[in-house]
Amino acid sequence: MPKPNTRKKAVYTPPPKTQQVAVSPRWLAPAMVVAWILGVLWIAVYYIAGTNVPVMSDLQNWNLLIGFGLIVFGVVLSTRWR
Repeated sequence: MPKPNTRKKAVYTPPPKTQQVAVSPRWLAPAMVVAWILGVLWIAVYYIAGTNVPVMSDLQNWNLLIGFGLIVFGVVLSTRWR
């Protein structure tokens, strides 16, 4: 009995590896974490002892902007992390 004529599949050949894997700079992760920690600490110190610290008492509510700005800077750095 003859074999049926079936369609033969082509052998899979993977595409050439021309793409480079993006690697983050070594300083990115520590800078990101430091920015988060500094932002949280800035806000915490402002709420706990803001009137006793000379620079913080002069800035008043701008301390919140500085603290949240550091936190947002850490989040922006985290978008660059690969």
